[in-house]
Amino acid sequence: MEPTIYLFFKGNCFEAMTRYAEVLGGEIGGVFRNGDAPDPESRMPGGDDMVMNMAMTLGNATIMASDVPAEMYRKPAGFRVSIAPASREEFDRIHDALAEDAQSVEMAPGETFWAERFAVFTDRYGTPWMLNFEGDKGSA
Repeated sequence: MEPTIYLFFKGNCFEAMTRYAEVLGGEIGGVFRNGDAPDPESRMPGGDDMVMNMAMTLGNATIMASDVPAEMYRKPAGFRVSIAPASREEFDRIHDALAEDAQSVEMAPGETFWAERFAVFTDRYGTPWMLNFEGDKGSA
């Protein structure tokens, strides 16, 4: 059994998940939109383009997501999507791409006692991220 991250967006799910796939090297699987529903009872509130469900495979993990109507959306809290890039260059590339136009930066990229590079931020789509590159500190 493995956990699956499930993210919610307020109307920009497809854009966000496509961006994550590009930046992280993931692969988008099935995308089901409101307009794909077989009947009106199967739809969620909102237009035909709203994503009901989509998935991205990233390594052995799956990240799933959907849009929610604006009145049902709640800002994510109490968690972060944590990734560990394999190199300092990869860390910087991923950070620069995901943190562009960030809603907030809780910790700018820097060194910690456990990692050569560590950063905490919430991206422009509202997803809270934590990036960690241990580098030589991982072997200590």
